[in-house]
Amino acid sequence: MKSIAICQSQELINGGKGVRFPLTAGSDDAVGFVIRYADEVHAYLNRCAHVPVELDWNPGEFIESSGLFIMCATHGAIYQPETGYCSGGPCRGSRLRKIEVSESDGTVYWHPDDYIQPVIA
Repeated sequence: MKSIAICQSQELINGGKGVRFPLTAGSDDAVGFVIRYADEVHAYLNRCAHVPVELDWNPGEFIESSGLFIMCATHGAIYQPETGYCSGGPCRGSRLRKIEVSESDGTVYWHPDDYIQPVIA
């Protein structure tokens, strides 16, 4: 399946605001997000592992104030940006659903899989 452009690379600052993008998760309309952490791009389904609510408290605001973790605005669960592993909160030991991403020629792309697909028109 083809790669789908999310944003330009310069839009993602280490530990800064993420970029949301539409997708289909299973048969449901959903949102993914991409962030830059430690000079690498990471993308996840925007759904807390505890209860299926979106993580960001304002659009694109996923990283908590220390800059070290992705945090669920609803439950306070904290996730490691590199792996999506929940290291604190009500879903400790669970993880976010990773979305494969790549970066080339100044653009960040996501790659659909069996569960995460482009939006169904």
